[in-house]
Amino acid sequence: MPGLGTIFRKSKKQRREDVRSISGKTYLKAMPLRDLSDLDLVKDEVKAGNIMILRVTPLASKSIEDVKRAVNELCEFAESVGGDIARLGEERVVICPPSVKIWREKTPVANEPIPTAA
Repeated sequence: MPGLGTIFRKSKKQRREDVRSISGKTYLKAMPLRDLSDLDLVKDEVKAGNIMILRVTPLASKSIEDVKRAVNELCEFAESVGGDIARLGEERVVICPPSVKIWREKTPVANEPIPTAA
């Protein structure tokens, strides 16, 4: 069994991955997106199997361009790892690991009749 010294010498990211592999649990975590540098933490959490809800308002108050850049980067990341991403209202974005998919309601096409009960 490893001693406490080897556990504490590990980086925060390694300890997080160890906890994930031992527990096998998925966590839902929420955080404000304040800066583009926060994206690395978000990506690490999703890679570890967690679901992230991000409030983009703090970043939007600084730069709308940074919000667009962040969302584009997260979309590319989600696609690259087989995860999923969606908007939650005007202020939030959710990004999920490959083991979780976001349900999207199909909207009827304008020219098609809406089905009714018989």
